Amino acid sequence: MTHAIVLVEAERDVMSTLGGALADIDGVREAYSVTGEWDFVCIVAVSRHEDLAGVVTGAISTMHGVARTHTMVAFEAFSRYDLEAMFSIGQ
Repeated sequence: MTHAIVLVEAERDVMSTLGGALADIDGVREAYSVTGEWDFVCIVAVSRHEDLAGVVTGAISTMHGVARTHTMVAFEAFSRYDLEAMFSIGQ
């Protein structure tokens, strides 16, 4: 599984609708509207590294209202939720 964080700068006229559209893309696990330099943060998870380009450059970057993106591919994923779920098995 390959994980990536994609930062998205949006044009102002799509701010109210872009978050839902981003979340509807296959491979986007979550989309957040955020403060600061970027307008949205997308958490992407795909089964193969090769599928990442289709999600980022094929879907997110080409959406109406997306001005630019910045992608960070994760080396490893750490989650307290996953650890808690694993240790609670059988209790």
